Amino acid sequence: MTIGDDIAIKQYDSFRLRVSWIALLVTGLATLVFGVVVLFIHGTDEQYLRAIGAASIGMGLFGAMISVTAFRRRERWAFFSLCYYPIFWTAHLVGNLPPGRDHVHQVVFIVLSLFGLLLPIGEFFPRVGRSASK
Repeated sequence: MTIGDDIAIKQYDSFRLRVSWIALLVTGLATLVFGVVVLFIHGTDEQYLRAIGAASIGMGLFGAMISVTAFRRRERWAFFSLCYYPIFWTAHLVGNLPPGRDHVHQVVFIVLSLFGLLLPIGEFFPRVGRSASK
């Protein structure tokens, strides 16, 4: 991304899009932190937890980067890529996956990611007669 792209992004962020990418950024950073936590859990399935932790760190990092770049530019591929967040957190909730037994954080991230994806949906998929920004 060039300086010109960054200026263009800042000028054209609608309020809905701004709230949306920030919600998705929080979800990405939380997924990254989730991965770090899981990486250091000790138990009988340590290698399994390390693999889940490493994958979550990568997913959170890439998701955060997509949120602040391509998603802000209203690129549809970014929208579809970030649809994985609610799927990921729902799988953890339904599957009773780590970390911990408290599922409040999982519900919060499901709601936050769905909110972040649905709030600006009209900017990614405009109605007939209006053109998409990207």
